[in-house]
Amino acid sequence: MFGFANPYPYILYILLFPVNGNKNILLISSFFLGLIIDMFCNSGGIHAMACTTLAFVRPNLFRFSFGISYEYQTVKIADKITSERISYILLAIFIHHFILFLFEYFRFTLFFEIIYSTLVSTILSFIICLLIIYLIKPNKR
Repeated sequence: MFGFANPYPYILYILLFPVNGNKNILLISSFFLGLIIDMFCNSGGIHAMACTTLAFVRPNLFRFSFGISYEYQTVKIADKITSERISYILLAIFIHHFILFLFEYFRFTLFFEIIYSTLVSTILSFIICLLIIYLIKPNKR
């Protein structure tokens, strides 16, 4: 049986990085975040590649999920959870895990195992990410 990625939300850093923040800093820091995880997991660079790819496609995910709100830089992920935020988080986690498992298995004959592992890990990571976002969300009093 094939293993799953840790459903721990280390990609929350990439997801919750400010929308109008410096994109070069996000790319470099995402690479180093993945590299540190690779050093501890001894996984040969797949986390660094998946994190960097997610940071690279993040503006396109914002445009897809939020539309005109992204263009006016009025997006805040930690606010109340709406369908746009759910679609953004789900797509981002799915893309990250798909790239991670695609290069971990590195065979197209294992396509169904890649999809299965991606879906299960995406669901677990999504639940944990939502719980953490709700826990760290600032109260407006």
